[in-house]
Amino acid sequence: MSPAITNDIAPNNITNYQCIKSVVANFSISEKLIALIAAYALSRIVHHLLKPLSQPYITSDITIGLILTSLPRVRDSFTNPFNIAVENAVDFGMICYAFVLGLEMDPYVIFKPPTRHAMVAYAGMLCTFITASTVTPWLNYLKHTSVVSSTLSLSICLSGNGSHILTRLMTKLKVGKSDIGKLSISAGVHSDMITMLLLAIGFVFFPAENIVNVRDEIRIIKMGVALVIQTIVAASVSPIFINWINNENPEGKPLKGSHLVLSMAFMASICSWAPWFGYNSVLSAFMGGLFLPSDGRISKWAISKLNNLLSILFYPVFFFWVGLRLDISRFEAGIVGTWVRLLCLLVIATIGKVGGTLLCGLTLGYHRPEMVAVGLLLTAKGHFHVYLAIDALRRGRIDVTTCTLMIILIFLSVVHTPIVVKHIIERARKRVPIQRMALQWLDPSSELRILLCLHGPHNLDSAISLMEISRGRSDPGLFVHVTDMIELTEQIAAAMAPGEGVDNITITDTSITEMRDQISHAFQTYINENGGSGGDIKISRVLALSTFNSMPQDISALAEDLMVSLILLPFHKRLNENGTLDEGHPGFRYVNRKLLRNAPCSIGILVDRGFCFTRKFSRSSAPKVAVLFIGGKDDREALAFAGRVARHPGVKLMVIRFLVDKNSEHAPRRVNNRASAAEQEEEMKLDDECFAQFYERHVAGREVAYMEKHLANSSETYTNLTSLEGQYSLIIVGRGGRVNTVLTQGLNDWQQCPELGPVGDVLSGSSSASGTSILIIQLHNIKE
Repeated sequence: MSPAITNDIAPNNITNYQCIKSVVANFSISEKLIALIAAYALSRIVHHLLKPLSQPYITSDITIGLILTSLPRVRDSFTNPFNIAVENAVDFGMICYAFVLGLEMDPYVIFKPPTRHAMVAYAGMLCTFITASTVTPWLNYLKHTSVVSSTLSLSICLSGNGSHILTRLMTKLKVGKSDIGKLSISAGVHSDMITMLLLAIGFVFFPAENIVNVRDEIRIIKMGVALVIQTIVAASVSPIFINWINNENPEGKPLKGSHLVLSMAFMASICSWAPWFGYNSVLSAFMGGLFLPSDGRISKWAISKLNNLLSILFYPVFFFWVGLRLDISRFEAGIVGTWVRLLCLLVIATIGKVGGTLLCGLTLGYHRPEMVAVGLLLTAKGHFHVYLAIDALRRGRIDVTTCTLMIILIFLSVVHTPIVVKHIIERARKRVPIQRMALQWLDPSSELRILLCLHGPHNLDSAISLMEISRGRSDPGLFVHVTDMIELTEQIAAAMAPGEGVDNITITDTSITEMRDQISHAFQTYINENGGSGGDIKISRVLALSTFNSMPQDISALAEDLMVSLILLPFHKRLNENGTLDEGHPGFRYVNRKLLRNAPCSIGILVDRGFCFTRKFSRSSAPKVAVLFIGGKDDREALAFAGRVARHPGVKLMVIRFLVDKNSEHAPRRVNNRASAAEQEEEMKLDDECFAQFYERHVAGREVAYMEKHLANSSETYTNLTSLEGQYSLIIVGRGGRVNTVLTQGLNDWQQCPELGPVGDVLSGSSSASGTSILIIQLHNIKE
């Protein structure tokens, strides 16, 4: 063969070799991507299968991560360069995790007198720490490190818990707002924060690398000084900067891109100061987030976005990396001592938490079963504990068997939590079968929570007036959740963008944002102008944005989550200029009627005819309010609401009781009554008891005027009701629920709006232009 031909073939062989090498490399990368995608998909599938057991995502993530990476083909395909890339991604993800964890906590509670929740947390931590410090030195879990360092680090880790897992589980199972739910969540956050702080401080005194010379000691001093400076800057400078950003970007408007970039750069610089001097970057991120303000729009945005990123992308990749690092084939399962060491860890974590929590809880007056349940919940560990175990493995502090034992312990500590929560729910249901959310049953020492709904700015005067007369006493006060009821149309949907905070959306439609701003400004102006007298009223803004078909369910869910006792709705008809009501909006009427059937608390509908109350009235010219009492559960609830109105110094309240005149010759001989005689007698007894209490509290002390009307039949009732028009600014009446129908029989035959009840419909007749507004109240329908 000639040299020319040889020279032509050689380049071709090189090109073919490069092509084959490129194809193999691409195939290898594709294999890795398929493995990561499979980890994500299988984790979600397993989580869906475990939904009936209410297991959190960490359960399925651990299971799939360990099983998938134990397959030889998957493990062999991940060579060192790609492992390093995955490891770097995991380290960055844990930095974000620690930052969000710190951002959701309040470090200044440490400097306040400990609450009952904090005492429970500290007791569980202390008992676990003492138990672990006593036992673990004899079991040699850590190697190549001092006994003091290994004992302290392991004891602190066992004393902590995964507060974010516990919080999300309690919220998901809808027990987060119960007393035991609040106790568990608050104690969990306290425990998590203290242990993270101890680890962050301990890293300065017991760094990951051993101290061998003076240069290492100088490096440790630099680390400590850098951490102190970072903490001081985060605690002093960041509130000024973050508050300025929040003021420049008010709620309801899109965040400015330049401010968003500036905020992220500031947060990153705060967290990266100490690592320049050798401090751990994950713990530095936690300390930076801990002392940044957690309130405000920017912080909520960061928490929302980072949590979404972590849950969607990071956690499946994280546990896939855990499986790659943890070679289960080297786990010494056949040795009895392995399982003895696991049992010791379980006993330390369980006995310590349950014992400390139980002793403290009994001292504070809690029940024993609840404290045992709280102790078991506080044993739950989280992602950071898994990361610490793997980090100790890659630094050579523990072997594969010990690391596997710690992962198993974390897995078992999470698996049991849904079972404990469900036991709490079942026990609570047995003790309190139904939670009655109504004014009659409201604890006098608890603040009144109201969901005050508005259709638009035209409801402002009446809504603020209604809120003002509902104030009651300054202690315990009033919490009003001002809710905008907005129909979700295609135009509004097209102008929506993902957002942050409670609503989780940002509406860019100008008309909606301007309307919300106008309502917010009006309520804020009211609070500012009333000064001290308005100080007993707390206000929050809520958005009910949905189609009319789903709006009743959304408002019911809001009322349940916010634990309100009363929902106040505007009537679907608006006031015309001539004082009469228009034809109304059928969509809002549908919402009102559905809520009356399914609301989780008492509900009121305000027929507004220009009700406007200001505090500038003198006592002689104060607006007149009347409450009608005919009898029945709804009238008793209306009387309970009137009890709060009676405490307002600027209102003249008149209570009018309609009684049956049995001796009248006009009394009907027969009354169609579905209730039995015993039921009638029981209801009349409840009416008399309720009215007697009201009379003793308010009428006897001349706070409230009182009038009785003895009537024979519903015709006389109708005449008396129509005669009240124009005499009062507001009339409060129950919707129905009356057992004795003598005085209302036949009134519903000509009802235009059955949702108002027979008495409410008569008083709010559309043709009337009296100027008297009507508030119709319905008691929480427990059967529904």
